[in-house]
Amino acid sequence: MKDLKYLAAYTIPLVTFFAIHFQGVFSYLTPFYGFIIIPILELIFPIDNKNLGPEEVESRTNKILFDWLLYLNLPIVFGLLIFALVTVTTNSLESYEFVGLIISMGIVLGVNGINVAHELGHRQTTNERFLGKALLLPALYMHFYIEHNYGHHLHAATKEDPATARYNQSVYSYWVTSIFRQYISAWKIQKKLLVNNNLSVLSFKNDMLWYLILQLLYLGIIAFVFGLTGFLFALFSGIVGFVLLETVNYIEHYGLLRAKTKSGRYERVKAIHSWNSNHIIGRIILYELTRHSDHHYKSSKKYQILECHEESPQMPYGYPTSMVLSLVPPLWFKIMNKRIPEGMNF
Repeated sequence: MKDLKYLAAYTIPLVTFFAIHFQGVFSYLTPFYGFIIIPILELIFPIDNKNLGPEEVESRTNKILFDWLLYLNLPIVFGLLIFALVTVTTNSLESYEFVGLIISMGIVLGVNGINVAHELGHRQTTNERFLGKALLLPALYMHFYIEHNYGHHLHAATKEDPATARYNQSVYSYWVTSIFRQYISAWKIQKKLLVNNNLSVLSFKNDMLWYLILQLLYLGIIAFVFGLTGFLFALFSGIVGFVLLETVNYIEHYGLLRAKTKSGRYERVKAIHSWNSNHIIGRIILYELTRHSDHHYKSSKKYQILECHEESPQMPYGYPTSMVLSLVPPLWFKIMNKRIPEGMNF
C-alpha cells in the first residue's frame, strides 16, 4: 500500500475536474486545495526524513508501477484540458469563473504536466522523454527540456544560472529574469549543439525550432476548434502553469551559491546547493520533487528512491506553503535569509 501513496498526486486533477464541472465559486477549488488545504495538512502531518534501505531501493528502482503513475498523467492532463475547453466554450461563464478555471487548469499543467515532464525528461529512454515533452506542450514550455537538462543542472547555484534566484531577489523580479533568460539560454544551448554537429539553425534537428512550431500549431488548432475563448483559455492556462514552475524554481535554490575553486571554476554541485523539504504531503503530490538536493546530486535517480541529506539546507515548510510565502517578499526574506548557510548567499 505504501507504493500507492503517489496516487495522491492525482487529487490535483480530480479537484480540478470538480471545479470545471460545478463552476461558480468552485472554479477556484484547485488553488484553494493546493495553497490552503495542502499547507494545513503539511502542518498536521509529521516530517518524514527517513531514507530507504539498500534492499528497498533495489526493489523500488525497477518497479513498473512507479513509472505508470507518471505515464497516466498524459491522458489525465490532456483529457482534463479538452473537458475544460469544451466547458468554457459551450457555457456562458462569468468573468470570475473563467479566470478561476484558468488558474485551476494552470495548476494542473504545472503540477501534473511540467513537474512530471521534469521527471521523465531525466530518463534514458526515448519514449519516456517523448512523453515528458508532450506534457510540456500545453504549458508552452517545451524549451524547458533543453535548458533544464543541459543548462540548469550544469550551472545550478551560480550566477550564470537563470533558474537560481539571488539573495533578496523577489519572486516577481525572478519570474521576469528567469523566464526570459531561460528561453535565451535554451536557444544558445541548441545553437551550440548544432554547431558541434556541423548543422545549421534551420536543420531538421533543431529541437527549439520544432518546439516553437509545435506550440504555435497547438494554439492554432485550439483557436480553430474552440475559437477565441478557447485560445485565450489555453494561452493563459499555459502561462499560469509555467509561472507556477518558476515559483518552484525560485524556492528550490534561493540565495544559494557554489564556491569557486583556485582554478576559478565552481565547485561541483553538492547536497548543500538546493533547498530540501521532507514535508510528507508535498513530497507525495510533487513526486518527491521536494527532495531536490538528492536530485541534483544524481539527476538520473528515479523519484521513488530519492534520499534526504542531513547537510542539505532545510525549508521550514513544505513546497506549497513556501510558494505562498514567496508571494510576500518581506516575509519570505525574514524566514529564509537567516537559513542560508553563512558565506553562501549572493
